[in-house]
Amino acid sequence: MAKRIAFLLSAGLLLAGCGDSLERFGGPTMGSSYSVKYLRSASGPSVEQARNEVEDILAEIDQQMSTYRADSEVERFNALPAGSCMALPAPMLELVSFAGELSKDSAGAFDMTVEPLLNLWGFGPQSRGDQVPGAEAIAAAKADVGHQHLSIRGAELCKDAAVQLDFNSIAAGYAVDRVVARLGELGVNSALVEITGELKAIGRKPDGAPWRIAIEAPRDDRQSAQQVIRLDGLGVSTSGDYRNYFVRDGKRYSHTLDPKTGAPISHSLAAVTVVDESALRADGLSTLLMVLGPEEGAAYAERHGIAALFVTREGDGFRSRGSRRFHALFEQEEK
Repeated sequence: MAKRIAFLLSAGLLLAGCGDSLERFGGPTMGSSYSVKYLRSASGPSVEQARNEVEDILAEIDQQMSTYRADSEVERFNALPAGSCMALPAPMLELVSFAGELSKDSAGAFDMTVEPLLNLWGFGPQSRGDQVPGAEAIAAAKADVGHQHLSIRGAELCKDAAVQLDFNSIAAGYAVDRVVARLGELGVNSALVEITGELKAIGRKPDGAPWRIAIEAPRDDRQSAQQVIRLDGLGVSTSGDYRNYFVRDGKRYSHTLDPKTGAPISHSLAAVTVVDESALRADGLSTLLMVLGPEEGAAYAERHGIAALFVTREGDGFRSRGSRRFHALFEQEEK
């Protein structure tokens, strides 16, 4: 389930002030890792309490939405034939409904039923290694792809084709929102939560400064910062083609697939970062814009008022440009 993009935490992030202590913990989750940093006041939760609460949330989401465990709810649904219905937990139905809206708004550019295609190309949980399939194999897999084949009926999810769900493009953002909300219920007013590369920050450090994160530049050879931004109450998600891909006969094949073609994206967009109050929304939109590409993606972001930073490949280098909303949010950092 892990998303493959990471953020670099900027220097000076871990400074705490008088009266509060900076606590931190983390561990493995969703095939990757998570980390939580929070300022604990005298009445705030201990690290043990906060860790237990967070890991309970992560375990629940993994049990429901992981395609890498045969006993998960989603894998039970995926194994059902066309014409089947299955009762699913409310969070899963919520995310299916959210994904359906993104799919509708983007004319199918976002689609959480692409698992057959991911497996075909070698990127899915049931894949048999990297491969470049033929047109007939792609067409056969596409027959079982499409959000229009899903319908929610009360507490059940039904499918009229043998579709398979993949929550990878939104589960981590959803998890971030859940964790941040629970920490708030426990009395935490300042925290930075990162789960498999998706993150959200709330509050400020004791000195009044906001949390700062560095958006990673889309390089294969090393980690470097593209831009440092300040966050308070905002989630951040980056999708890119530089962490999970393969090269065959000199051509690069990204793990990001275009549901319309059934093949990896082939445009010049290397990465896109979305900033939104909802980490879930940022997570889904970063994938959507990555599929659309530099021109269509930028137009979509402007139409919908999305704060997005696009990084395209130009020759041996990169060019970045932000949407109007992105520049409005981070104008100070750009000066």
